Amino acid sequence: MSARILLVENNPSLVDNLKGILREFGYLVRCASTCHQALEVAKGWMDIALVNLVLPDGDGTVLARQLKQQSTHAEIILLTGFASIESAAQAVRSGAWAYLVKPCATKDLLSAVETASRHVRAQEEKRQLAKRAQTAEKLAAVGTLTAGLSHEIRNPLNGAALQLAVLERRIQKLPNSKQAALYEPLLLVKDEIRRLERILDGFMQFARPSDIEKQPLRLDEVVGRVIALLQPEAQKRNIALEFSCVAVSVLGDADQLHQVFMNLTLNALDATPPGGTIRLLTIHAENNFAVVSIDDSGLSIPHSEEDRIFEPFFTTKAQGSGLGLPISHAIVTQHGGHIQVRASSLGGACFAVSLPKLN
Repeated sequence: MSARILLVENNPSLVDNLKGILREFGYLVRCASTCHQALEVAKGWMDIALVNLVLPDGDGTVLARQLKQQSTHAEIILLTGFASIESAAQAVRSGAWAYLVKPCATKDLLSAVETASRHVRAQEEKRQLAKRAQTAEKLAAVGTLTAGLSHEIRNPLNGAALQLAVLERRIQKLPNSKQAALYEPLLLVKDEIRRLERILDGFMQFARPSDIEKQPLRLDEVVGRVIALLQPEAQKRNIALEFSCVAVSVLGDADQLHQVFMNLTLNALDATPPGGTIRLLTIHAENNFAVVSIDDSGLSIPHSEEDRIFEPFFTTKAQGSGLGLPISHAIVTQHGGHIQVRASSLGGACFAVSLPKLN
């Protein structure tokens, strides 16, 4: 993913020059000419900021500190036309990554930006690794607990189902005029028992995942089958379900991966309002992984919930079991991959599933 660069400069000709250079080398660039505008543009978007020391409504070093507070993962590169020991010291105190003198050579600009970009990526990878390790520890602990609880829960459920069957046979022996009033609560309880059994089955699947049978398979074909199954439901809800996949092969279990993409796409359908869009895209990644991203235009996931969405039973749905994402996480982990969640370019959430590519 290209680094997102905020260029804070009030000299129009310099802005055009720097913007052209950065975009030519694949960077995403947004511009601001004042401190106030920069703080607004940077919200939830910026990876690197190129900030002029002197701005119409404030000091660039003060803005640098504010941007770092607002986007803690980002790095700041300060620009000045009047280099001095004092300005260099201010740059260091503001937490700037680098300090460039205008006009700077293209190679110096690109070198500073690329170095900052690598540092931002490394920090993000470190954060994601720590998050995945923490999630894995929680899931392992819950899985151990499940083994003991499942027996205690299954027995009373089986007993209740057996007694309901006995009660149903007795009701059938009554006159027809009396059966209807008794059947209604009976069927309600049967439905609730079935729902609890489905939750327990899902939890057991998460806690004791079945062995995966890895075979070479086309990931784009697995995703394509999910699209074919869910396209009628998307049309019924007036949601555009877009599919753009390249041919890529992985070593995996087709049925289990099908379940992962079915869960994630159904979640996206539930989160997307009528008239919205869901986009599935398979891409080749540089680090020998194939990535399937599921983007939606619904509500984004609050940052405070991102670390909890893979926890068993955590759900924002009124009728959800909270097991779809933990099961998906477990399956992907078994395949040597990982799932990440981030803000989507469509406005909602983006779940990215990374799986080792078959060379």
